[in-house]
Amino acid sequence: MTYNDKQLEIISVAETLFSDRGFAGTSVREIAEAAGINVAMISYYFNSKEKLMEAIFTERTTRMTEKLEKLLQDEKLSPFEKLEVLVEDYINKLIDKHKFYRLMYFEQMLDNNPAINALLQQLKMRNGELLSRIIKDGQQKKIFRKNIDVSFMVNTMVGTIMHSFMNRENYRATHKLDHLSDEEFLDQYKTRLKKYMKDLFKLTILNEA
Repeated sequence: MTYNDKQLEIISVAETLFSDRGFAGTSVREIAEAAGINVAMISYYFNSKEKLMEAIFTERTTRMTEKLEKLLQDEKLSPFEKLEVLVEDYINKLIDKHKFYRLMYFEQMLDNNPAINALLQQLKMRNGELLSRIIKDGQQKKIFRKNIDVSFMVNTMVGTIMHSFMNRENYRATHKLDHLSDEEFLDQYKTRLKKYMKDLFKLTILNEA
């Protein structure tokens, strides 16, 4: 589904409020006030708060799948280079769009919205299928080892990156990076996390034979 500029603006505002206050803790009136519109506009565009939440996930997850499909068709990159792009892209998106990812994380934990859960399940199935095609291509070219469990691989990437980001302040303190500004720290943090994840995949999926 394609959303117009006003809908995208409302989606962005609602995403921030839902992430900060939770779905139940955010009223339609608060969303309307933050977006500078009247309450009727939200009903007009989305019908309900629940449908607005679904629109947030539809918009964000559709973009994820489109990027992965485009990457899959890029014949200039090797299978491992495609995985490196995936790692970089996921880390960039999680940090730049952390409010959505925090919202997605808590929605999955709460398990209160069947429509959202269905959207996320569809996303996981579709993206898992696309990633499997990259892995199979690498195996056929004898770049990747056999018997790679794609589900565990995805969980390793998503889980490690998500958990690391949620605990980034602990990383900052442990590595004595308090002297850096928030922007400087995030730039350095992203660089280190990307290198770590790429090195991890090199050790676990490349064919060393």
